Amino acid sequence: MEGALVARDRVGVQDFVLLDSYTSEAAFLDNLRKRYRENLIYTYIGTLLVSVNPYKELDFYSVKQMEIYQGVNFFELPPHIYAIADNAYRVMCAEYNNHFILISGESGAGKTEASKKILQYFAVTCPTTEQLQIVRDRLLLSNPVLEAFGNAKTLRNDNSSRFGKYMDIQFDFKGAPVGGHILSYLIEKSRVVHQNNGERNFHIFYQLLEGGEDDLLRWLGLERNPQKYMYLIQGRCAKVSSINDKSDWKTVRKAFSVIDFTETDIEHLFGVIASVLHLGNIQYEEDSNGHAIITNGSQIKWISKLLGVHLSILQEALTHRKIEARSEEVLSPLNIDLAFCARDAAAKAIYGRTFTWLVNKINGSLANKVGFLLANTVKTVIGLLDIYGFEVFDTNSFEQFCINYCNEKLQQLLIEMTLKAEQEEYEMEGIEWEPIPYFNNKIICDLVEEKHKGIISILDEECLRPGEATDLSFLEKLEEKVGDHAHFQTRKLADQKTRKSIDWVDFRLLHYAGEVTYCVVGFLEKNNDLLYRNLKEGSTVDFSNCTVFTVSLTETSLSVQVATQFKNSLASLIEILMSKEPSYIRCIKPNEGKEPGKFDDVLIRHQVKYLGLMEHLRVRRAGFAYRRKYELFLQRYKSLCPATWPHWHGPAADGVERLIKHIGYKPEEYKLGRTKIFIRFPRTLFATEDAFEYSKHLLGTVPIAFLSSIKLEACWRGALARREAKRRMWAVETIRRFIKGFINRKNPLCPENNEFINFVQFTYLTKLRDHVPNNVLDKNWLKPPAILEETSEMLKKICMRNLVRQYCQGITAEKKAQLQQKVVASAIFRGKKDGYPQSISQPFADTRLNVNPKVLQLIRGEKVKYGTPVVKYNRNGFKARERQLVLTQSAAYVVEMAKIKQKIDYVTLKEVIKVLAKGQNGDVILQCEHIFETVTKLCMLANKQNAVQVVQGSLQFHISSGKAGMIAFTTGQAPQIYKAKNGHLTVVRPDLRTRILSYI
Repeated sequence: MEGALVARDRVGVQDFVLLDSYTSEAAFLDNLRKRYRENLIYTYIGTLLVSVNPYKELDFYSVKQMEIYQGVNFFELPPHIYAIADNAYRVMCAEYNNHFILISGESGAGKTEASKKILQYFAVTCPTTEQLQIVRDRLLLSNPVLEAFGNAKTLRNDNSSRFGKYMDIQFDFKGAPVGGHILSYLIEKSRVVHQNNGERNFHIFYQLLEGGEDDLLRWLGLERNPQKYMYLIQGRCAKVSSINDKSDWKTVRKAFSVIDFTETDIEHLFGVIASVLHLGNIQYEEDSNGHAIITNGSQIKWISKLLGVHLSILQEALTHRKIEARSEEVLSPLNIDLAFCARDAAAKAIYGRTFTWLVNKINGSLANKVGFLLANTVKTVIGLLDIYGFEVFDTNSFEQFCINYCNEKLQQLLIEMTLKAEQEEYEMEGIEWEPIPYFNNKIICDLVEEKHKGIISILDEECLRPGEATDLSFLEKLEEKVGDHAHFQTRKLADQKTRKSIDWVDFRLLHYAGEVTYCVVGFLEKNNDLLYRNLKEGSTVDFSNCTVFTVSLTETSLSVQVATQFKNSLASLIEILMSKEPSYIRCIKPNEGKEPGKFDDVLIRHQVKYLGLMEHLRVRRAGFAYRRKYELFLQRYKSLCPATWPHWHGPAADGVERLIKHIGYKPEEYKLGRTKIFIRFPRTLFATEDAFEYSKHLLGTVPIAFLSSIKLEACWRGALARREAKRRMWAVETIRRFIKGFINRKNPLCPENNEFINFVQFTYLTKLRDHVPNNVLDKNWLKPPAILEETSEMLKKICMRNLVRQYCQGITAEKKAQLQQKVVASAIFRGKKDGYPQSISQPFADTRLNVNPKVLQLIRGEKVKYGTPVVKYNRNGFKARERQLVLTQSAAYVVEMAKIKQKIDYVTLKEVIKVLAKGQNGDVILQCEHIFETVTKLCMLANKQNAVQVVQGSLQFHISSGKAGMIAFTTGQAPQIYKAKNGHLTVVRPDLRTRILSYI
């Protein structure tokens, strides 16, 4: 999967499919870690993108970067979210089918940022006109509005989406974005009235107080200090260093004007938001009858004004409820606890309905433009699903139950569309396949959603049944109906060990991502949508009409509980996704502390598991990267084969077979199924696609096929000329920058010389890579430029140390002994004796003979260290006799066959030229073939390296007491040794030094 334009990754592999140990989770994490430390946050698994949140700004999201990825085959460039977006867009345009990009991961993993990057990519790279620019701006600016009203700071993420969002981006037949539609799921309304410690309410409240104009705040009756409002101080972190509420307020205000909000709409919208803050400050006290009454009238007056509701009706709604008595409705006063519940219910209802209205308003703005531009034309869409990640808190309530159920469904979608679907498709096509085991979480989805038996159905029954239902009675029903399920536990049902970690009001689900314990307190209230029922049915106030917003709320919807509504919405979403071609982005959170560069192995291993990444990798390595119906494949690529162009008459399968044989597919690159062709390697497909693009220019395909050949040639030449002009312009600009950099090369690093210096550094280091020394004796080193002299010297030292280390590690014990002997030989003979240089490369032998066993007995078990054949010359007549020289640890022995003729103790050894044997009256004269080897070993065993003398001309030796002899050295035609007339032992050597003889 190597790209044609970009070199392979310096660290790790850019596609997990290229891992050798692709079944190893440790290898998977190691590759992810290497890339993350180099800020390479994107990695592929085939066409799936794994993204690790860097928790810092990176510099590869520029317009220039978008242009690099535009129109490029998927694997030609390093992994990037732009490649996913571009691939979905190109396939949509080429095949006119709908796509969706599923972005999943934990809260804080970067899902929202990923969806924003994709929207920005489409906005910048897609073709547009002046009219379509308005639609494009609305698509982009809908994001900050929805984030302001639907996102909040949590413990895990400073910009966590507290609602699910699915956005369809609509394109016309030219590929231009012309509109969109947004579906929202389960806004976390409970956050309006309660936040955990370290968390905030929705961003819009803080933006309004921080950035709102003074006149606006006065009209709303608000103060800038968030500490004044009960709904904003529970988390104790109204101010967050990473969030600029004032700047975000300006972005939201600008977005409202672009999205076509009128000033009246904006005034009423913020009037509703302000009324929620005032509701939070309403306080109650008991009257003499124990009924709740509102103590401070100023807050409710503001609410009455902002919502346009009569004061008395509002007071009645917040302190009473309607009950039926004898077919009549009677107002029943509330106690303090119920009054506070009614207040909070009102706040949540108002905010929830307002958010629904906001989404509908944005959709209306986009839909109107789409309808105007696309009358009677075909639309294609790319969907973006950015939905809450899996959540596990210290206390998990109804909201976490719904969120995690949603994640279960999305995981099931992944299983069905990626793993299970792949295996089944291959089997249907008759392609050989090795089944891959995986955990099918349908069993967990059924536990939650099964009709009449699932948790949601049991919850609905408990909410609707007559009599007094409580959260504990709901828990008892669960134990009764699903208590035997393998993925369900309560304190009552758990074993002794597990029971300690589950409270009496808790139940535990064994999700695909791990165990989650849910507290049932509040489940019935939240599922009943009491927050709306209290206002719609239990009071005289109709909040769906109390503002200018008209939200569609029918009486029928009141009979459907919140969890069931969410389940139905989720089923509709899954149905939408199943009808589209998928792309996947898996977002990973590297650590809990949002720290740049920190890689938490345990946390990431858990996410890799529940995201199903290892299963997906195994499928990709076992399967094929691309498959298409024969008809579609042949229709697209038939121009590459003369036999199939322009028309193929016969079965499409035969045409495809003829086509790929002509192209030159190898047998291991493809398989032919019953109805489809399967291509194993992406590079095979890319080569085919590139050939197809080239052939279009040669063939003059539609629409230029209808032009005359002259006009076609002119168009083609014009295209080539424009391409060449663009290339030359780029070259001119590059040369200009480098000349300027060269002029300023000696100055400190600055914008004028930065690129030039970087290029010089890169060029030198690249050349140096190919010219480093190969061994410790190689002293060559590439000369560096002046700015890299210090760096070069450091690198040279490091390189030499590494070479020395490698050399030392490669030395065996035998080689070390050889080197030690060679060092001694060098000290003795270097520069003193002819023939020594030629002997350096010849290794010394351990021994030159096999010693007779009888000799071994005679030397009384001394270990033989070395032995070599020698010729001994008598001192008087110089008669030559063949002998053996045997060296042990303590003495040297002159041996004849099985007899020891002479023993020379090393302690008596004075010189290696004159050898004096203890108890004898003369020196020993020996001739040896391997003089350097023998003398070196003798000196090392005797530990007398300084006793060697190398003489020239002649040598006097001791014959007996008072009598000396002489050895004369001369040159001649042939080597010989004889007794001269003068009585001297004469040694003749030839002038050509083909052999070296030395004597002791």
